[in-house]
Amino acid sequence: MKTKQYLVVGMGRFGTSVAKSLCEQGHEVLAIDGQKEAVDDIAPFVTEAVQLDVTDEAALTSLDVASFDAAIVSIGTDTRASILVCVLLKELGVPYLIAKANDDLHAKVLTKIGVDRVVFPERDMGARLARSIVSPSVLELMNLSDDYQIMEIILPENWEGKSLKTLDVRRKYGVNILAVNRNDLFMVSPAPDMPLEKDDTLLVLGKQQDVEELRQR
Repeated sequence: MKTKQYLVVGMGRFGTSVAKSLCEQGHEVLAIDGQKEAVDDIAPFVTEAVQLDVTDEAALTSLDVASFDAAIVSIGTDTRASILVCVLLKELGVPYLIAKANDDLHAKVLTKIGVDRVVFPERDMGARLARSIVSPSVLELMNLSDDYQIMEIILPENWEGKSLKTLDVRRKYGVNILAVNRNDLFMVSPAPDMPLEKDDTLLVLGKQQDVEELRQR
């Protein structure tokens, strides 16, 4: 996997988590925050950490933000600062911009000024938690259309030790296994004869009814 460079602005809980995760995946991360304490806390976990007033255009210009693959703006409750930073980053040529929104109005403004992707970390986590409470076997869900979805599910107990070829998943259940997650390692297009193990999770693609029937096994 090609190493990429990311700029993460705002070292709150979300920004810190994103910065650490990107570095753990082998990418280079420049973490920025206006508070020295936050910068000191994240420094051991990223490529570089800098204390900077990100609303200062001259300061941002010095970072050559256009050379990064993407920037993630995770500024807490200061909506004005979030919007200003996003405007400056777009003007300075950042190729891809992701920003955390505090509410729907904030999200609408971010979209209008050209932010490529707006996220609601708390809302998304709440939705994921709700799904996990209602359906403990479902780890993640993505609806592709009215008919199809991708779902990450826990391996059915009676599948342990068996291969996808033996299970004949596509013919019997009408779904495709896109990947197997084993010990946080995603094996895309797994070999048909690879035995499945107890703690594996499966990334499944299929019609909603077929995926749901498989989940309930």
